[in-house]
Amino acid sequence: MSQQANPNRYTITAALPYANGPIHIGHLAGVYIPADIYARYLRSKKKEVIFISGSDEHGVPITIRAQQEGITPQQIVDKYHHLNKQNLQDLGISFDIFSRTSSEVHHQTASDFFTTLYNKGILIAKETEQYYDPASHQFLADRYIRGTCPKCGYTDAYGDQCEVCGTTLSPEELIDPRSALSGETPILKATKHWYLPLDKYENWLKHWILETHTDWKSNVYGQCKSWLEQGLQPRAVTRDLDWGVPVPLPEAYHKVLYVWFDAPIGYISATKEWAIENNQNWEPFWKDSTTKLVHFVGKDNIVFHCIIFPVMLQAHEGYILPEQVPANEFMNLAGGKISTSRNHAVWLHEYLENFKGQQDVLRYVLCVNAPEAKDSDFTWQDFQAKNNNELVATLGNFVNRTLVLIQKYYAGIVPEMTSLIHTDQAIIIQMQEAADSIGQSIEKYRFKEAIQKWMDLARAGNKYLADTAPWHLIKTMPEQVQTILNISLQLTAHIAILGAPFLPFTSQKLSQMLLLDNLDWDNAGSMEIIKPGTLLPAPTLLFERIENEKIVQEQSH
Repeated sequence: MSQQANPNRYTITAALPYANGPIHIGHLAGVYIPADIYARYLRSKKKEVIFISGSDEHGVPITIRAQQEGITPQQIVDKYHHLNKQNLQDLGISFDIFSRTSSEVHHQTASDFFTTLYNKGILIAKETEQYYDPASHQFLADRYIRGTCPKCGYTDAYGDQCEVCGTTLSPEELIDPRSALSGETPILKATKHWYLPLDKYENWLKHWILETHTDWKSNVYGQCKSWLEQGLQPRAVTRDLDWGVPVPLPEAYHKVLYVWFDAPIGYISATKEWAIENNQNWEPFWKDSTTKLVHFVGKDNIVFHCIIFPVMLQAHEGYILPEQVPANEFMNLAGGKISTSRNHAVWLHEYLENFKGQQDVLRYVLCVNAPEAKDSDFTWQDFQAKNNNELVATLGNFVNRTLVLIQKYYAGIVPEMTSLIHTDQAIIIQMQEAADSIGQSIEKYRFKEAIQKWMDLARAGNKYLADTAPWHLIKTMPEQVQTILNISLQLTAHIAILGAPFLPFTSQKLSQMLLLDNLDWDNAGSMEIIKPGTLLPAPTLLFERIENEKIVQEQSH
């Protein structure tokens, strides 16, 4: 249930990637490509948009990676923040800001957020016993505790999960627990932490989600419903670590804000940074009830963005709540789960290096095969087939045939559209309806459907050329050929405009070939996008075939 049917201001967030490793295709298909399509589409519709992400630089995975590489946590986050920021930019992900949670603005924003909840009496202080390593003189996060899994007997299970059988665990369940830092047996020791009482917001959440957000995707709605039916428990917002945002209380020495609490506040702090850099006001994007807040996340982040962060915003007061959380399922690789630890992944930085100038091929394949309703699978053979059969043989073929025929028959000068016959009128109607049809799919977060409708324009173009056969008519009905090639050219312009959210580099290249400038979504539907008499430059190919040798090379990695 939207606060406003057609808002003109959007705050779009994409889940903050952990700065403990590079970006892979699972991140792209699940979060960054759909979010970018949505942001680019809205900008093309002249909406006011801020598109936000940044590196999540706190939490135990960072400190573990630093320990493995023998460097400091700061060196780890610096390395991966800069790598990921550059790679996402090179793929055309059009963030207005890609910030980081180690920034001064973020530390201050997160501290202030905690302080507000603390001063309002919302947070609960509790003393509990947690594992402590007497040799290292520190409390141990779950990932710093290893032991034997009680379910399968694996001797090197983590304190939160067994990687062999997949069972979710707590450190107390491990047999013969030991510290991953020193190898010593940890002891239980009392420690004080502050908790967010999620249980007190259960009735509010049931109304807000289960009654007013029945339009959420079934995987999102279902996961929220399951959590609410099981009953919510208070959740710690602090933990015993040195790496993170320090808890702003004198008695909280050597404690930091728990990363799940700290990270989503990163969306707000990033907006503040953007506002400072651009001399803007950040508050309308987070505090104006007519702004639409949309979180793009993977399914492992649904609970944080649909239950926990909304409770934080509601408890703080003054903030808008998410209208939509279009979470995706996971993308697998060649039938197996993507695994960073086993290096079973297609890494973005390696793709950009090995397929120079082919960013849109990856964007296309990951969008067409997006895990929107269920887990999907990436294979190099499918990647090759979609490039060669769809981008080259369908889209590239139609564009090239049209532009080459105009060069051949009219020396590159755009011909006039003369009288129309039924075949012409049918494809004109399809063109005129395309912008609304594709736009509706995007607005419903059906990006696979949207990109298929867009590719259908190229399919229709190929059929139109095959049915009308201008190469046969050129000697007997030259005026009809003028109309056919004018219409085909207007169709290529539609493909350029409506493809920009999906394949921005291709649309840019095609726009340059067609001499189009600063066109937006509402220009689609016109049959006069390219004026007769315009002299077009010689065309170049939009896509290249990918040969078997290249695919064999990628599979051998």
